Amino acid sequence: MGDLVVGVGLRDGVAAEAVLEAIGDIVDDPADLRALATLDRKATESAVATAAAELGVAVLGFTADELAAVPVPNPSGRVAAEVGTPSVAEAAAVLGSGGGDLLVRKRARDGVTVALARTV
Repeated sequence: MGDLVVGVGLRDGVAAEAVLEAIGDIVDDPADLRALATLDRKATESAVATAAAELGVAVLGFTADELAAVPVPNPSGRVAAEVGTPSVAEAAAVLGSGGGDLLVRKRARDGVTVALARTV
């Protein structure tokens, strides 16, 4: 099991392939992954569950309140208005890693936003 956690934010209806491609943009070796982390209500979405299964990692879900309590470098007013927290990907990566540092700040592509943190 690896020591990296990818925070994932995504629009409704995004395909698992888009999630996997976005993760591939920031993770060189999937064996380094420990988990995917996201908003609790996204944790059971097909795209996230399928991507996690393909990568062989767990999915961690956090409430909007938990995510909102994490200071992040790139908060979004639009995301806050939509889901109740100014950050999903960056905050979820930090929480999922147990408070680790962000290695990769949020990057967005094809309806998926990802960020990367190392576990402490």
